[in-house]
Amino acid sequence: MKDVVEIRRYLHQHPELGLSEFHTSDYVAGKLEAMGYEVTRGLARTGIVATLRNGTSQRSLGLRADFDALPITEETGLDYASLTPGLMHACGHDGHTAMLLGAAGILAERRNFDGIVHLIFQPAEENFGGARLMIEDGLFERFPCDAVFGLHNDPGIAFGHFAFREGPIMASVDECKITVIGRGGHGAEPQSTSDPIVAGASIIMALQTIASRNIHPLDPVVVTVGAFHAGAASNVIPERADMVLTIRSFDDHVRDELESRIRSIAEGQAASYGMTVEIDYERGYPATVNHKAETDYVRDLARRFAGEGKVFDMPRPTMGGEDFAYMLQEKPGTYFFLGTKRTENDPPLHHPRYDFNDDIIPTGTAFWVELVESRLKLE
Repeated sequence: MKDVVEIRRYLHQHPELGLSEFHTSDYVAGKLEAMGYEVTRGLARTGIVATLRNGTSQRSLGLRADFDALPITEETGLDYASLTPGLMHACGHDGHTAMLLGAAGILAERRNFDGIVHLIFQPAEENFGGARLMIEDGLFERFPCDAVFGLHNDPGIAFGHFAFREGPIMASVDECKITVIGRGGHGAEPQSTSDPIVAGASIIMALQTIASRNIHPLDPVVVTVGAFHAGAASNVIPERADMVLTIRSFDDHVRDELESRIRSIAEGQAASYGMTVEIDYERGYPATVNHKAETDYVRDLARRFAGEGKVFDMPRPTMGGEDFAYMLQEKPGTYFFLGTKRTENDPPLHHPRYDFNDDIIPTGTAFWVELVESRLKLE
């Protein structure tokens, strides 16, 4: 697996943001073409589908890896650290891509399956919903898949352990920008102004009641105000106050209720102070919902592959989001986690000192091969 580690570290050195992964796309496509795959490029601009056919069966499956990076300045100090200032692979997408490329090489060499394999190398998971864009570009019409599968590394899970969950495994991701419009003036004459900071603070506090008083206690939701910006001096009351929220949930009806309550609270609180608000509410990734049959299949395979003690069901879903959700809306499949923990103090995903654990590459690579050869077993 030395060559796959080298691929991973090369990708790590050359991070690119979503829909701009031109060098990454060229590099990955070149590797796949050299292995003998039918390589189709240009879905979602930089996305790739590599197809391998063997035998006579028309059974097909899709395996997906993402390959975009994040706008984070790397602080690992590694000799293969990012060569692009302000960008790094802080989520392990370099590892995901390397493992799928490693599996591609083994599958092409062994050809121990009967059917069609589509390897999906997807851009823009972190921001623009590359999965949705690939689907809109005809992904599943051009490359039919009976089922699709994806994995994500997790430095918080014990090394080599597999985590599964039937049904919702990751949350929907929505964003809301609220601007409170007041009337600015001198900080010493507040009675002559309409202070948007005060109204904004009231909105923030009232938003906390959505989870505690509007949504059923057994429906997990998150409403987080991640940014609040207003004013620039102690003696000036500004005209506007801006806040940005992330909203997470799993149920479509709950998702609708969250948007309704956020809008009514923001408008009502602002009105009580004699002000108005502008609201820009954007629906993002839907909840990632795994299909039962495919989840059961891959879980059982993982037990045979890694051993019963290294496979578990997550007691609850994670509030993080994932655009593989769009693929699971179109095709049956499952999304799961592979543990990469080194120590209890491992930097988490999206951290400037995070680095994908290369020791997991043989496990992830071999499991993809096992899944293909099992699912498309030679008769």
